[in-house]
Amino acid sequence: MRFITRAVVALLGSGVLAPLAGAFYLPGIAPHDYKIGESVELQVNSLTPSLNAENKLESVLSFGFYDERFHFCRPEGSPKAAHESLGSILFGDRIYGSVFDLHMLKDVSCQSLCQQTIPGKDAAFINDKIMKGYNYNWLIDGLPAATLKIDDRTEQQFYSVGFELGSNQLGQLVPHFNNHYDITVQYHTLDAVHHRVVGVIVTPMSKNTAMPKDPSGAVSCDSTEPMNLHEDKDNQVVFTYSVNWEESDKSWATRWDDYLHAVDPRIHWFSLINSMVIVVFLSAMLGLILMRTLHKDIARYNSDDTEDLQEDFGWKLVHGDVFRPPRHFELLSVILGNGYQLFWMVGTTLVIALLGFLSPSSRGSLTTAMLLLFIAYGFSAGFNSAHLYHSFGGISLKRIIIMTALFVPGSCWALLMLVNLCLAATHSSAAAPIGTLLGVMALWFAISIPLTVCGAYFGFRRKTIDPPVRVNQIPRQIPDQPWYLRPVPSALMGGILTFGAIFIELYFIMNSIWFHKVYYVFGFLFLVFVILVITTAEVTVLLTYFHLCAEDYRWHWRSVYTAGASAFYVFLYGILFYFSRLRLASYASLIIYFGWMAVACLLFFVLTGTIGFVASHLFVRRIYSAIKID
Repeated sequence: MRFITRAVVALLGSGVLAPLAGAFYLPGIAPHDYKIGESVELQVNSLTPSLNAENKLESVLSFGFYDERFHFCRPEGSPKAAHESLGSILFGDRIYGSVFDLHMLKDVSCQSLCQQTIPGKDAAFINDKIMKGYNYNWLIDGLPAATLKIDDRTEQQFYSVGFELGSNQLGQLVPHFNNHYDITVQYHTLDAVHHRVVGVIVTPMSKNTAMPKDPSGAVSCDSTEPMNLHEDKDNQVVFTYSVNWEESDKSWATRWDDYLHAVDPRIHWFSLINSMVIVVFLSAMLGLILMRTLHKDIARYNSDDTEDLQEDFGWKLVHGDVFRPPRHFELLSVILGNGYQLFWMVGTTLVIALLGFLSPSSRGSLTTAMLLLFIAYGFSAGFNSAHLYHSFGGISLKRIIIMTALFVPGSCWALLMLVNLCLAATHSSAAAPIGTLLGVMALWFAISIPLTVCGAYFGFRRKTIDPPVRVNQIPRQIPDQPWYLRPVPSALMGGILTFGAIFIELYFIMNSIWFHKVYYVFGFLFLVFVILVITTAEVTVLLTYFHLCAEDYRWHWRSVYTAGASAFYVFLYGILFYFSRLRLASYASLIIYFGWMAVACLLFFVLTGTIGFVASHLFVRRIYSAIKID
């Protein structure tokens, strides 16, 4: 699904569109042509946790490269901060300039950066991060520095983003701190003058290097003794690096291919086939009901045979109550309005990603797009919530505006503030700055809420949704329901079918988020989203029909939490993922992990609940408008 991006990038990279490149380019795909000897900036990002020696993730906290406890070499004065997108900042990127001095095609052998004194207290901090598998994250020309690895299944080489802070192999008594970096920069020659960076590989090493006694002497990197940080005394650490420029036949347009390594594409195809089997099964059941049972019911209900009319049973008997406004319809309208907002946000984001506008080199572009689209679709939230609220008989426009603008976004904001407080308390660099939080609030109150107000005004003025049949004044008594049609069992049955259509792709998404991998298979994700919509709609319609046949007309809320019950299984999957892949050692990491899971599950509940309600609403209106009512 990257062919569109690649085509545009190839045109830019080949020079065909070079005259236009300066005036217009897609975000993150404008090439930089370096001349021989031209300075190439190496930027540093936060250190992030990875799998430890036992293949477990022990922390979700990231720490800034210039955190004083690491004692890395830093430029004089304040390091120059890079311009970052809103999504990049919110997800913990803190990118700065560095003291590394790289020049195009100029190899460097054992260059000294600085000598630092690391006290025992900070040595304990660094050793702890080495044992938890923390990684360096550097950038050169927008490409992340990577480690060259080999896939065990396919024996194919690929680039794993980041490289180790130190080594802590099983059986190793003391962690080794990596203080020497062999940097291999791959370049593609455009012509005799211009060259482009197409790959960055860093091989870190642990060397107990000593500064020469003569200040003018060169540093030797020949030491084979590892650099161990002692926690009971001060440690003298010399940081060094080497640079090797390696010509490559990779073009600039395909330089991300080695980074975007799929674990096994067959797993994604298996996920799609699994989801499609569920869809076919549900479609067959729904078709059977619609083509045989329901068609037969409608024909019998519309029959002039008086004997048949006297034997009426099932869903026709509740025609006078099925369109009765549900309890707490204000809250229902708010959830549905925000569900429309989420649906359009997700759909638009996936389309933009499919078209290739969310380049992986534009860090945080996916998060930024989702956030801005959510704010822009505040109009949809206000319009649909006010329209449904008015159709249910609501009269207070101000009340529905306030609830729509604040309830779901405010709940997510409260959970995210809790997560951010935990990040700030642990001095993690992932804690969003106050200025960024104020900026998000400004977008919320200055753009999203006015759009919600505007949408609610037009939605409230729109013609209400009139029921196709008359609503009785006195509610009908609901008979006892079989156990499988009671609220909890029916919701759990409906939720597990919907969850079954997405759980394999959910693994890749969570793996990408928590292990800092690049997720790029938006083609598969778009198809899974389509299957999710179809599955949710079909499951909810089936269960709504069963409820109506059992003379239970309370389908409004049932359709929402039957479809939204899949969020419960997503949260259970998050717990399973925690016990199988994580081993978080601090309460802060636990709060952060389950806080993010709570936000994701809340939004997923609102999204799928809305899909279920809309499908059920269309179904119920269609069948009751097809029968004759005396």
